[in-house]
Amino acid sequence: MADKKMGGRSLCLPGTPSFLGYANCVGGKEGEGPLKESFDRISTDPFFGEKSWEKAESAMVKIAYDGALDKAGLSPSAVDMLFAGDLLNQCIGTTFGLKESGAAHFGVYGACSTMAESLALAALMVEGGFADVAAAATCSHFATAERQFRSPMEYGGQRTPTAQWTVTGAGAVILGREGSGPYVTHVTPGVIVDAGVTDANNMGAAMAPAAYDTLSRHFTDLGRSPGDYDLIVTGDLGELGSRLLRELFQKDGVELGSRYTDCGLLIFDQEKQDVHAGGSGCGCSASVLTGYLLNGVRSGKWKRILFAATGALMSTTSSQQGDSIPGICCAVAIQKEKGV
Repeated sequence: MADKKMGGRSLCLPGTPSFLGYANCVGGKEGEGPLKESFDRISTDPFFGEKSWEKAESAMVKIAYDGALDKAGLSPSAVDMLFAGDLLNQCIGTTFGLKESGAAHFGVYGACSTMAESLALAALMVEGGFADVAAAATCSHFATAERQFRSPMEYGGQRTPTAQWTVTGAGAVILGREGSGPYVTHVTPGVIVDAGVTDANNMGAAMAPAAYDTLSRHFTDLGRSPGDYDLIVTGDLGELGSRLLRELFQKDGVELGSRYTDCGLLIFDQEKQDVHAGGSGCGCSASVLTGYLLNGVRSGKWKRILFAATGALMSTTSSQQGDSIPGICCAVAIQKEKGV
């Protein structure tokens, strides 16, 4: 019997894997936003010293991973397993960026939910005793996403009001059995939810139903409510998707209130920076988690948060064939004190 399973889908981690180290790296536009003080490295060079956008993305994730190891005081050989992925075909961003890590590598893909997915898998491996130390990492780059999923930037196509701005950023975490926290206490994996949205420039609407499904399941399985968390953060629904999520919960008579926000709304200044509906991309929730959020928990600003990254499971092929955009959301409960 799965004795650590709670309700229909949630998982309890009584061993409470600890964050040993975490770090991030972002581009210049992100460094101009309201969270600039929480970033470990801000580069005004979008190429990060490389010759292509894709190589720049690989450079970013390596910087974040090396930074997380440094903060944990560990050498690369101490990591047993590494879970990483990105938005590019065959996850080449993380593959090439982390190919010399030396850790057992698990390539994962959850679109913009990849940080939560990789974090959940790393935590479960530590909890299950399969790894003493496990790592999770992901990245995205505005220019690589534009090249792969949309028109070339040179085309100068207009962005719709519902479009989001792919964050140039990367984040990495190192988890272990013992540490001073913060700690992972619960994981609620997501199921694929397809609301029938076909507009690739409106990913918030495509992902909001998946976020609602996972968060609702998490509250039901654990017998909790939004009030049991100091902060609930999705990523990256943006302005429209966040509003839709609130409306879905309101139909159940549940108000998320001021304790709810979204990584896509946090990372940019909606009024001063032209990002339309907000930020998106694997690097959005990754850089917000590995800076602003975990720093806040560690400092005691929040005692318990729920990190629920969302992803639009689309590809260029599916979009060209007129398919809908299925969504996914993985939720990870994180708290300052040890114990569940």
